[in-house]
Amino acid sequence: MKSTRHLFFTVLTLVALSAGVWAQTSDSTPPPPKRRHKAVVVETPAPPAITAADVQSLKDALAAQQQQIQQLNQQLQQAQQNWQQAQSTAADAAARAAAAQAQASQEQQQVGALQGDVATLKTTTNSTAMSLQESLKEVHDVDQMWESPTSLHLKGITITPGGFAEAAFVRRSRELGADLPTPFNSLTMPGASQSNLSDFFGSARQSRASVFFGGRLKTVELEGYISTDFLGAGVTASATQTNSYQPRLRQAWGQVKFNNGWKFLGGQAWSLVTEMKTGIGPSDDNGRVNDARPATIDPQYNVGFTFARQAGIRLTKDFGDKVSIAFAVENPQGTLTTHGNAANYLIGEAGANNSYNTTSNYTANPSPDLIAKIAFDPGFGHYEIFGLVDRFTGRVFPCVEYLADPALCGTVGASATGAYNHSHEGGGLGANARWNFANKHVVFGLHGFGGSGIGRYGAAQLSDVSINPDGTVHLIKDLQGLVTLEWHGKKLDVYSYVGAEYAARTYGLDPNLGTTGEFVGYGSPTFKDYGCYTETTPATGVTSGVTTSAGFDPGALANCTADTRALIEGTVGFTYRFYSGPKGKFQFGTQYSYVTRQTWSGANSTGTPGALTPEGLDGMVFTSFRYYLP
Repeated sequence: MKSTRHLFFTVLTLVALSAGVWAQTSDSTPPPPKRRHKAVVVETPAPPAITAADVQSLKDALAAQQQQIQQLNQQLQQAQQNWQQAQSTAADAAARAAAAQAQASQEQQQVGALQGDVATLKTTTNSTAMSLQESLKEVHDVDQMWESPTSLHLKGITITPGGFAEAAFVRRSRELGADLPTPFNSLTMPGASQSNLSDFFGSARQSRASVFFGGRLKTVELEGYISTDFLGAGVTASATQTNSYQPRLRQAWGQVKFNNGWKFLGGQAWSLVTEMKTGIGPSDDNGRVNDARPATIDPQYNVGFTFARQAGIRLTKDFGDKVSIAFAVENPQGTLTTHGNAANYLIGEAGANNSYNTTSNYTANPSPDLIAKIAFDPGFGHYEIFGLVDRFTGRVFPCVEYLADPALCGTVGASATGAYNHSHEGGGLGANARWNFANKHVVFGLHGFGGSGIGRYGAAQLSDVSINPDGTVHLIKDLQGLVTLEWHGKKLDVYSYVGAEYAARTYGLDPNLGTTGEFVGYGSPTFKDYGCYTETTPATGVTSGVTTSAGFDPGALANCTADTRALIEGTVGFTYRFYSGPKGKFQFGTQYSYVTRQTWSGANSTGTPGALTPEGLDGMVFTSFRYYLP
């Protein structure tokens, strides 16, 4: 563009010069005034003579100049055309530039919108990718749940399955007709035929299934637990072929835990009297959570261990991790042993066939058992103090022995005249202490519980009550104690326990029995025990005049009362874990226990009170293979 302007100005200058020359050579054009003025003012010499050659030379010069001007005009026209073309081109370019700019602006808007869409798409893609990753993670977690010891998660609830499968075996030196749980208070006397038979038995019935479930709110934690095994004694089950024993309920409870330390539990759980490891809290059945039970294979544990699993509600308050207190209202029940009494009392009946075991007796209970406990964890050891209050009642029939009160009962015969209810409160106090030594490898524990009417809470299942001569309830004093010594290693655990339970004598003279009266109740020294040493023939029947036997009914010992005074058991055992990891736990264990059942002294064949003290004993070896779920 700049070179074009220079050309244009050059052409104009040449045009101006050509016009001036053209004016000087025109005949019609007068001489310029300047020349006349100069002639007048300045005296000049006469011009030289002009020849034809000069004129011709000038004409040639003019012609050449005109030709040059024409060329310049042509160049100017060409330049003007180029200029116009350039202007047109520039206008077109400007229009195209404007259009391009408009299009660019539109495209920029479109690009901006597209960038927004891309950003949205990117966000959506990232969100989708994150959701996909979370889904894949959940899927992976679900896979891991089945591959490793994790919990399931459903609608904010954590579900943790548990339990174990067991193959257990027991050999007893005295046959008891029992599966793995040992009926300690049924150890046979020396004269029993069972005392001459040993017994070997295998069982998978202690195999256990459990599930824990829980969820968390802002200030509240909700928990629940259910566990079962197969030690239920159904009347249709047998060990002949299929061993089809039904499951039984062990625990089923729910608990609400608040951030301020309050806890409320309801359902069937380990009783509050049961020893715990730390604080006050429910225990699982798999040895993981707050479980201070003896580590025995025998599911009846060890003589001297105090426990129950029963329905109830419990309120607990934790004061940090050092002190806890709890109060529980739990299901009541009673056990009875009495001898020689008249039929002047009633404390319950057999179970109803629509809900209870019809072969078991159930006491009539006027009120629940009330239990309170305080636990301390000062940093060295765990300590508990607890108390129990229970209540027993019975219906008394004074006119069964009608001659004792003719004015009330008359003299016709026994009747329900004057029947009334009689109740008696019992209970007891207990304490537990447990210490860890050698970096928690060694555990030493002491347990004690004593009172009246508390026998059913002991592993030996001694009786709670007996009956007075007048038909009223009399509570049996009971003591329970256990010493624990355990060693825990990475793969090997070794345990030992020594426990004892004691039931006091409870008897009285009923003057209306016999000619001079007889003692009734529990543990009287006049009760006959001389038959405890003499074996009898199996129970028999008579068919067509012939004595027959079914072969499964040992003869009952005659003249053998043998009320238990004390049960003492010593146990040693070990558990070796072949594997314990994310796939669960596989272990083998062996237990040996020696139990003695000491009885209250009774009369010999001559009637001498307290002359004989028969005793039962048993040596037992248990083995167990277990696989625990992770």
